[in-house]
Amino acid sequence: MKVAAIQMVACPRVEHNLRAAHALLAEAAQAGAELAVLPEYFCLMGQRDADKLALAEPLGHGPVQDWLAASAREFGLWIVGGTLPLALQGAAQSERCRNASLAFVPTGERVAVYDKIHLFKFDDGSRVYDEAAVLAPGSQPVLFDLPSRDGHRWRVGMSVCYDLRFPELYRAYAAQGADLLLVPSAFTHVTGQAHWEVLLRARAIENLSCVIAAAQGGQHENGRRTWGQSMVIDAWGQILAQRPEGPGVVLADLDPAALAARRQQLPALSHRVL
Repeated sequence: MKVAAIQMVACPRVEHNLRAAHALLAEAAQAGAELAVLPEYFCLMGQRDADKLALAEPLGHGPVQDWLAASAREFGLWIVGGTLPLALQGAAQSERCRNASLAFVPTGERVAVYDKIHLFKFDDGSRVYDEAAVLAPGSQPVLFDLPSRDGHRWRVGMSVCYDLRFPELYRAYAAQGADLLLVPSAFTHVTGQAHWEVLLRARAIENLSCVIAAAQGGQHENGRRTWGQSMVIDAWGQILAQRPEGPGVVLADLDPAALAARRQQLPALSHRVL
């Protein structure tokens, strides 16, 4: 199965971001991708964290959700919309919202919704981030099945960015049969430079699963710099393709036979004790 990790440098203007994402999805579809994963905050990287509250949509329909569904139909792609802000049921708009990753099939039907469970907090004295100020955490892992054209049924585990630091989430996915892990992200340049690649490869290696990591990558209008390095990794921890910075499409072929062979050669998942 050919997959695409979409890398972006999102700005505070939703329309601009959707046009940029549309062009990249078109490129992925033209290259033969079956699954395209957009990065975290693909539709908005605001001047302030609270800017996303005004964009929050009720789950089901809204400008960004409708755009994702229409794009899946237009390109005949499975699309995972990195994250977008969804309204909390029964909460005032000014409070908090959900940071949700949504999966759509080529017919435009939504088949999965995952709310980011772990919320990022960082303070090194000069840079301060606290997602909990405007986001409500999710609580449930989410998987979906993707039947690819080659006849394999991929079991896909969903996650977002900071979740990457919590291996128990991915181990739970592996225990439920996941063989493909998604990590749409907006890693900061500081934490990405130190930890991004090693964490991604570790999640692939320890769970004998492929990983698609679609990232924000570059200098944003709000002054934030994200690490980029979107990549696709196989179940042996080998990087199949990646992009350093800037908007672009990272394409790679995932081979289910190679994945099965790795799991047979090293049946570590069946050797778990704890």
